[in-house]
Amino acid sequence: MAKQIYDHIGDGYAGLRKPDPRIAAALLDALGPGESLVNVGAGAGSYEPTDRHVVAVEPSGTMVAQRRDDAAPAVRGFAGALPFPDDSFDAALAILTIHHWPDPALGLREMARVARNRVVVLTWDPDASFWLHEYFPDILTVDRRIMPPLSVYRDVLPSATMRPLPVPADCTDGFLGCHWRRPEAYLDDRVRSGMSTFAVIEGVDEGVAKLRSDLESGAWQEKHGSLMEHESMELGYTLVTSELG
Repeated sequence: MAKQIYDHIGDGYAGLRKPDPRIAAALLDALGPGESLVNVGAGAGSYEPTDRHVVAVEPSGTMVAQRRDDAAPAVRGFAGALPFPDDSFDAALAILTIHHWPDPALGLREMARVARNRVVVLTWDPDASFWLHEYFPDILTVDRRIMPPLSVYRDVLPSATMRPLPVPADCTDGFLGCHWRRPEAYLDDRVRSGMSTFAVIEGVDEGVAKLRSDLESGAWQEKHGSLMEHESMELGYTLVTSELG
């Protein structure tokens, strides 16, 4: 699924999805010390640490082509069949990608197989919701179908711990919840093109028109204006960390 989506929508993705330093710091803290890392579903290479040996795994040629010249080497492959022996890396990382895997549980088991010490996954809790879903309700329908519930991580990785990852109000990454305090951003076709969900849901034009109307009339501000008082917001993004025995 990921290969099909990102070969179709991935052009220019690296310019839209710029790593946020606060999210990067949280990921580094979760990874802990180590000399080697496999980044599964690595895309264009956002958030790959520079202080250790990294190997990226990515199925989409469109995404691999956008990796910087000095980026970690990339292997074309899939999470469900990682092309490495057992215990090849100190840690395994997956960032907002697991919902594109045909078999998330299998992919998690593969991450645990090739990592010696730790598995770290940034995901989204499909039970969460925020104001964007009022305008694009099909997002919830689609994401709850493809996004594994948090119980999957507990089932596959018994030692998994989970903590919410708040999204800063001025987040520089371009994932779906990035602009929770900048609603006008979702009116921009270019901004939405960096969010894979918009490539597969129904009713995008209608949702954009309704959001535009509510912003112009002040209806959005009346209902959600209190968000402007917050510097960060928990939207369901979750950092899963599992220590391997």
